[in-house]
Amino acid sequence: MATARTLKQKIENRITRKRTDVFLPREFRHLGGEDQVLRALRTLVKEGRLIRLGYGVYARAVRSRMTGRVMVDSANGFSSAARQALTQLGVRWEPGESEQAYNAGQSTQVPITPTVRVKGRFQRRLSDGRTELRIER
Repeated sequence: MATARTLKQKIENRITRKRTDVFLPREFRHLGGEDQVLRALRTLVKEGRLIRLGYGVYARAVRSRMTGRVMVDSANGFSSAARQALTQLGVRWEPGESEQAYNAGQSTQVPITPTVRVKGRFQRRLSDGRTELRIER
């Protein structure tokens, strides 16, 4: 006899099947009520399976073997996850000025701080707790 799955288990299953590293609560809206979904996401954050990047933005997480801290589980770390979040939120963006100069060969300084130039309005802050996405206008 199959047991009923909890909302948290349904969300975990959906997260493991998705190819993206960033999730918005509206993606799980059809699984349950808004409060229930947010409660389940909060539980997953406490367990270290997700990390909250900002208001309504969550990313896949992994625990660091060296420090034991929870960090973003993305190919290029927080920078990649933040850019995925902007794309999923429907925000038009392009790489920041320093990254464009480096990619064009005009500079030899490797940009360390994740920076993007936003086209239009965007007021949210995206951060993984240590690094914050810098936004140019």
